[in-house]
Amino acid sequence: MIHEVLQPAGWARPRGYSNGVVASGRQVFLAGQVGWDGDCNFVGDGFAMQVRQALTNIVALLAEVGAGPEHLVRLTWFITSRDEYHAQIKEIGQAYREVIGRHFPAMSVVEVTALMERQAKVEIEATAVIPEAG
Repeated sequence: MIHEVLQPAGWARPRGYSNGVVASGRQVFLAGQVGWDGDCNFVGDGFAMQVRQALTNIVALLAEVGAGPEHLVRLTWFITSRDEYHAQIKEIGQAYREVIGRHFPAMSVVEVTALMERQAKVEIEATAVIPEAG
């Protein structure tokens, strides 16, 4: 196991995230990723489409240090519309599972009035921990 999920006895198991994670190793901190490609072109206006691209960007950055989605310990999502998020939750879940898999780090989702990139509907920050070799 790469990390330990915190799940107190008697607590309902969260869906799609973990309440807490304990990990040790090399820490990787990623800046917020939006729904654009490597050339800073947005993949579209759809909320779930932008989520998929932001997650794809996170996976690409992790690959630069030999890590993968399984090393993620925390994701913080900044979204511009709670209503749009809930309206596309099935598509978002599908995109998440296809890009990240069934790995659910600690997560927070925060609705904001706007993001720095005018077309962005979501920005996701990520933290990963790579176990030390040994």
